[in-house]
Amino acid sequence: MSAKEPFEIPDGMRRVCRRFERWRNGHKARLPIPEALWGAAAEAAREHGVFRASKALHLEYGKLKRMVEAGPAPARPTMGGATFLELAPPQAVSLAECLIELEGPRGKMRIQWKGATAPDLAALSRILWESA
Repeated sequence: MSAKEPFEIPDGMRRVCRRFERWRNGHKARLPIPEALWGAAAEAAREHGVFRASKALHLEYGKLKRMVEAGPAPARPTMGGATFLELAPPQAVSLAECLIELEGPRGKMRIQWKGATAPDLAALSRILWESA
């Protein structure tokens, strides 16, 4: 971006920018920025980058960077507090077993498969064995 190009504020940061403008317009004296606004600025910086946020929100880069580094990581959505839920199919009582042994001019190949269903390993092994 050259110095002559206008700085474009990302859509996701415009709301925070308006909050800062309203707060600054409502205070003539130099007052510390409220923690809630710093939190919103840090969240915007995590999403859009510290440099871009500091420039759009007219904040000191170094302080905003420290706020981002010190603050909590963005929350990830969870389902009822669980972050991971494994769904496993029910185990079959007896598992099918398949053993394929191939011998050819390039050597020997042995494929052993244990599972509820055996795929067509013979066709797969022929394709792998004959190609190349």
